[in-house]
Amino acid sequence: MPAQERIHFLISSAGTQDAIVECVDVSRPPIPAEPVTRVHDLRASDADRERVVQVLTEALADGRLTPEEHAERTARAYAARTLGELTGLTGDLTPPEAQPILVDDRPLQATFGSLRREGRWVMPVRLPLLALFGTVELDLREAILQRRHVVLDTLSLCGRIRLLVPEGVQVDVTGRTMLSTREVRVRPADGGPTVEISGRMILSSVKARAPKRTLRERVRGRLRRTS
Repeated sequence: MPAQERIHFLISSAGTQDAIVECVDVSRPPIPAEPVTRVHDLRASDADRERVVQVLTEALADGRLTPEEHAERTARAYAARTLGELTGLTGDLTPPEAQPILVDDRPLQATFGSLRREGRWVMPVRLPLLALFGTVELDLREAILQRRHVVLDTLSLCGRIRLLVPEGVQVDVTGRTMLSTREVRVRPADGGPTVEISGRMILSSVKARAPKRTLRERVRGRLRRTS
């Protein structure tokens, strides 16, 4: 049978949410089922705890927290085991886009504008992305991948998608493109994580790249190749 593609998308208007998009590409075999930990249940690292404590300390310094509140929240931060426990400690101190750890699996949308996600955030197993005459920039250098194979379910019309990925991560563009461009310049590692960009892109561009190497890193790379 010829390959088929099925894309479901739902667009609704309610309050501040303008669109919810679900794209499913069935022209490729499904990703093998693996145990998936819920986003809020992912384990927190020491660095995650320190990020939260830093925000709490700043809130104490400018009077947003009392010494008692600071002491209580700091103790809870150091005792936290999951990302969900940490995010609840700073929710009333900074806006969502400025949270030390962003745990949000809602669809991404850029319509006649731009959206950027960077810093410490969780990339869920499947993340719907809508770009209508807009630009979506995803910086994955500090991101937490919910699974080693994650998918961007994309619907893009006259949009731009930009990914900045750390070394060792593979980027596969499997979605259907029409009058669109794709450019992938990454440095994957054998057995490393994979970010798959599926869905449909029309009159759009997709670019994924790794960070520029420092002079020291370039010299080390050349020495390895010549040794």
